[in-house]
Amino acid sequence: MIIKTIEANAYASYDEKGIGEERVIRSRVIDIIDAVRTGKDGALRDLTRRFDNVWIENFRVDQSTIDQAYETIDPDLRDDLIRAYENIRTYHERQKQNDYEIEVMRNSSIGQVTKPIDRVGLYVPGGTAQYPSTVLMNAVPAKIAGVGEIVMISPPDRNGNIGKTVLAAAKIVGIDRIYRCGGAQGIAALAYGTESIPKVDKIVGPGNIYVTMAKKELFGVVGIDM
Repeated sequence: MIIKTIEANAYASYDEKGIGEERVIRSRVIDIIDAVRTGKDGALRDLTRRFDNVWIENFRVDQSTIDQAYETIDPDLRDDLIRAYENIRTYHERQKQNDYEIEVMRNSSIGQVTKPIDRVGLYVPGGTAQYPSTVLMNAVPAKIAGVGEIVMISPPDRNGNIGKTVLAAAKIVGIDRIYRCGGAQGIAALAYGTESIPKVDKIVGPGNIYVTMAKKELFGVVGIDM
Protein backbone atom coordinates (compact mmCIF):
# COMPACT_ATOMS: atom_id res chain seq x y z
CA MET A 1 0.00 0.00 0.00
CA ILE A 2 1.49 3.34 -1.05
CA ILE A 3 2.09 5.88 1.70
CA LYS A 4 -0.91 8.21 1.67
CA THR A 5 1.18 11.36 1.79
CA ILE A 6 2.39 10.80 -1.77
CA GLU A 7 0.11 13.08 -3.74
CA ALA A 8 -1.21 12.28 -7.19
CA ASN A 9 0.07 15.56 -8.58
CA ALA A 10 3.63 14.98 -7.37
CA TYR A 11 5.01 15.53 -10.84
CA ALA A 12 3.63 19.05 -11.26
CA SER A 13 6.11 21.44 -12.85
CA TYR A 14 8.71 22.93 -10.54
CA ASP A 15 8.20 26.70 -10.66
CA GLU A 16 9.45 29.80 -8.88
CA LYS A 17 7.93 29.11 -5.47
CA GLY A 18 11.44 28.65 -4.16
CA ILE A 19 12.58 26.90 -1.03
CA GLY A 20 9.06 26.15 0.22
CA GLU A 21 8.25 24.25 -2.94
CA GLU A 22 11.59 22.44 -2.78
CA ARG A 23 10.80 21.26 0.74
CA VAL A 24 7.45 19.92 -0.42
CA ILE A 25 9.13 18.06 -3.28
CA ARG A 26 11.78 16.65 -0.96
CA SER A 27 9.10 15.37 1.41
CA ARG A 28 7.29 13.63 -1.45
CA VAL A 29 10.53 12.15 -2.76
CA ILE A 30 11.42 10.75 0.66
CA ASP A 31 7.99 9.08 0.85
CA ILE A 32 8.48 7.59 -2.61
CA ILE A 33 11.94 6.29 -1.72
CA ASP A 34 10.67 4.73 1.51
CA ALA A 35 7.79 3.09 -0.34
CA VAL A 36 10.09 1.44 -2.89
CA ARG A 37 12.70 0.50 -0.28
CA THR A 38 10.11 -1.44 1.72
CA GLY A 39 7.56 -2.43 -0.94
CA LYS A 40 9.96 -3.14 -3.82
CA ASP A 41 8.22 -4.28 -7.05
CA GLY A 42 4.73 -3.90 -5.60
CA ALA A 43 5.32 -0.28 -4.62
CA LEU A 44 7.09 0.39 -7.91
CA ARG A 45 4.06 -0.85 -9.86
CA ASP A 46 1.66 1.27 -7.80
CA LEU A 47 3.80 4.38 -8.22
CA THR A 48 4.22 3.78 -11.95
CA ARG A 49 0.47 3.54 -12.34
CA ARG A 50 -0.01 6.70 -10.25
CA PHE A 51 2.56 8.87 -11.97
CA ASP A 52 2.85 7.37 -15.48
CA ASN A 53 -0.78 6.22 -15.80
CA VAL A 54 0.11 2.68 -16.83
CA TRP A 55 0.31 -0.68 -15.05
CA ILE A 56 3.56 -2.56 -15.67
CA GLU A 57 3.54 -6.24 -14.77
CA ASN A 58 7.00 -7.06 -16.13
CA PHE A 59 9.43 -4.13 -15.90
CA ARG A 60 12.20 -5.64 -18.01
CA VAL A 61 12.22 -5.04 -21.77
CA ASP A 62 12.84 -8.34 -23.56
CA GLN A 63 15.54 -8.71 -26.19
CA SER A 64 13.09 -9.31 -29.04
CA THR A 65 11.47 -5.90 -28.38
CA ILE A 66 14.90 -4.24 -28.42
CA ASP A 67 15.88 -6.02 -31.64
CA GLN A 68 12.58 -5.10 -33.30
CA ALA A 69 13.01 -1.43 -32.36
CA TYR A 70 16.48 -1.42 -33.94
CA GLU A 71 15.25 -3.05 -37.15
CA THR A 72 12.11 -0.93 -37.60
CA ILE A 73 13.29 2.63 -36.94
CA ASP A 74 14.03 4.82 -39.96
CA PRO A 75 17.24 3.53 -41.63
CA ASP A 76 18.68 7.04 -41.90
CA LEU A 77 18.07 7.61 -38.19
CA ARG A 78 19.71 4.28 -37.38
CA ASP A 79 22.75 5.25 -39.44
CA ASP A 80 22.93 8.58 -37.62
CA LEU A 81 22.85 6.81 -34.25
CA ILE A 82 25.64 4.47 -35.31
CA ARG A 83 27.72 7.41 -36.58
CA ALA A 84 27.16 9.29 -33.32
CA TYR A 85 28.14 6.20 -31.34
CA GLU A 86 31.38 5.85 -33.29
CA ASN A 87 32.26 9.53 -32.84
CA ILE A 88 31.57 9.43 -29.10
CA ARG A 89 33.58 6.23 -28.73
CA THR A 90 36.53 7.70 -30.63
CA TYR A 91 36.54 10.75 -28.37
CA HIS A 92 36.27 8.93 -25.05
CA GLU A 93 38.81 6.25 -25.91
CA ARG A 94 41.44 8.99 -25.69
CA GLN A 95 40.40 9.65 -22.08
CA LYS A 96 40.95 6.12 -20.83
CA GLN A 97 43.43 6.00 -17.99
CA ASN A 98 46.01 3.24 -17.68
CA ASP A 99 47.63 1.64 -14.65
CA TYR A 100 51.23 2.58 -13.96
CA GLU A 101 53.91 1.99 -11.36
CA ILE A 102 57.00 4.07 -10.61
CA GLU A 103 59.88 2.80 -8.49
CA VAL A 104 60.98 5.68 -6.26
CA MET A 105 63.62 3.77 -4.31
CA ARG A 106 64.73 0.22 -3.77
CA ASN A 107 61.75 -2.02 -2.91
CA SER A 108 59.43 1.00 -2.87
CA SER A 109 57.12 2.19 -5.62
CA ILE A 110 54.09 4.38 -6.23
CA GLY A 111 51.51 4.25 -8.97
CA GLN A 112 47.91 4.18 -10.07
CA VAL A 113 45.43 1.33 -10.39
CA THR A 114 42.17 2.02 -12.22
CA LYS A 115 39.25 -0.33 -11.58
CA PRO A 116 35.86 -0.01 -13.33
CA ILE A 117 32.63 0.02 -11.35
CA ASP A 118 30.84 -3.33 -11.25
CA ARG A 119 27.30 -2.15 -12.05
CA VAL A 120 26.02 1.27 -13.12
CA GLY A 121 22.42 2.45 -13.44
CA LEU A 122 21.59 4.79 -16.33
CA TYR A 123 18.49 6.99 -16.11
CA VAL A 124 17.07 8.07 -19.48
CA PRO A 125 14.16 10.57 -19.43
CA GLY A 126 11.17 9.39 -21.42
CA GLY A 127 7.39 9.20 -21.50
CA THR A 128 6.39 11.74 -24.14
CA ALA A 129 9.89 12.36 -25.55
CA GLN A 130 12.91 10.31 -26.58
CA TYR A 131 16.53 11.02 -25.70
CA PRO A 132 18.85 8.57 -27.49
CA SER A 133 21.72 11.03 -26.98
CA THR A 134 21.47 10.41 -23.22
CA VAL A 135 21.98 6.70 -23.85
CA LEU A 136 25.00 7.24 -26.06
CA MET A 137 26.72 9.99 -24.05
CA ASN A 138 26.47 8.10 -20.76
CA ALA A 139 26.84 4.46 -21.78
CA VAL A 140 29.73 4.73 -24.24
CA PRO A 141 32.24 6.06 -21.64
CA ALA A 142 31.07 3.39 -19.20
CA LYS A 143 31.68 0.67 -21.77
CA ILE A 144 35.13 2.03 -22.58
CA ALA A 145 35.97 2.17 -18.86
CA GLY A 146 35.07 -1.50 -18.54
CA VAL A 147 31.97 -1.23 -16.34
CA GLY A 148 30.77 -4.76 -15.70
CA GLU A 149 27.06 -4.20 -16.26
CA ILE A 150 24.91 -1.23 -17.34
CA VAL A 151 21.28 -1.23 -16.17
CA MET A 152 19.07 1.31 -17.93
CA ILE A 153 15.69 2.57 -16.77
CA SER A 154 13.32 4.91 -18.59
CA PRO A 155 9.70 5.97 -17.90
CA PRO A 156 7.11 4.14 -20.02
CA ASP A 157 4.57 5.89 -22.23
CA ARG A 158 0.81 5.46 -21.80
CA ASN A 159 1.06 2.10 -23.58
CA GLY A 160 3.79 0.87 -21.27
CA ASN A 161 6.55 1.15 -23.86
CA ILE A 162 9.95 2.82 -24.14
CA GLY A 163 10.54 4.71 -27.40
CA LYS A 164 12.05 2.74 -30.28
CA THR A 165 14.83 5.27 -30.86
CA VAL A 166 16.00 4.95 -27.26
CA LEU A 167 15.90 1.15 -27.47
CA ALA A 168 17.82 1.21 -30.74
CA ALA A 169 20.51 3.41 -29.19
CA ALA A 170 20.70 1.00 -26.23
CA LYS A 171 21.24 -1.93 -28.61
CA ILE A 172 23.98 -0.08 -30.48
CA VAL A 173 25.86 0.65 -27.25
CA GLY A 174 25.22 -2.77 -25.73
CA ILE A 175 23.15 -1.97 -22.64
CA ASP A 176 22.87 -5.12 -20.54
CA ARG A 177 19.40 -4.68 -19.03
CA ILE A 178 16.54 -2.25 -19.71
CA TYR A 179 13.57 -1.61 -17.43
CA ARG A 180 10.33 0.36 -17.86
CA CYS A 181 10.22 2.66 -14.86
CA GLY A 182 11.21 6.21 -14.06
CA GLY A 183 10.94 9.09 -11.66
CA ALA A 184 12.07 9.08 -8.06
CA GLN A 185 10.68 5.56 -7.75
CA GLY A 186 12.99 4.32 -10.50
CA ILE A 187 16.01 5.91 -8.82
CA ALA A 188 15.04 4.24 -5.53
CA ALA A 189 14.72 0.88 -7.30
CA LEU A 190 18.25 1.21 -8.68
CA ALA A 191 19.64 2.30 -5.31
CA TYR A 192 18.08 -0.43 -3.17
CA GLY A 193 17.19 -3.11 -5.70
CA THR A 194 13.83 -4.86 -6.03
CA GLU A 195 12.72 -8.37 -6.94
CA SER A 196 13.10 -7.39 -10.62
CA ILE A 197 15.70 -4.65 -10.72
CA PRO A 198 19.24 -5.21 -9.43
CA LYS A 199 20.93 -2.80 -7.02
CA VAL A 200 23.61 -0.71 -8.72
CA ASP A 201 26.80 0.92 -7.45
CA LYS A 202 26.32 4.29 -9.15
CA ILE A 203 23.48 6.15 -10.93
CA VAL A 204 24.06 8.50 -13.85
CA GLY A 205 21.84 10.40 -16.25
CA PRO A 206 19.60 13.50 -16.20
CA GLY A 207 16.03 13.87 -15.00
CA ASN A 208 13.45 16.27 -13.62
CA ILE A 209 13.48 17.79 -10.14
CA TYR A 210 12.11 14.57 -8.61
CA VAL A 211 14.83 12.43 -10.19
CA THR A 212 17.52 14.91 -9.16
CA MET A 213 16.19 15.15 -5.61
CA ALA A 214 16.01 11.36 -5.31
CA LYS A 215 19.64 11.04 -6.40
CA LYS A 216 20.63 13.67 -3.85
CA GLU A 217 18.73 11.91 -1.05
CA LEU A 218 20.22 8.52 -1.94
CA PHE A 219 23.82 9.68 -2.21
CA GLY A 220 25.74 7.45 0.17
CA VAL A 221 23.43 4.50 -0.42
CA VAL A 222 24.58 4.69 -4.02
CA GLY A 223 27.07 6.81 -5.94
CA ILE A 224 25.72 9.58 -8.17
CA ASP A 225 27.11 11.59 -11.06
CA MET A 226 27.16 15.02 -9.44
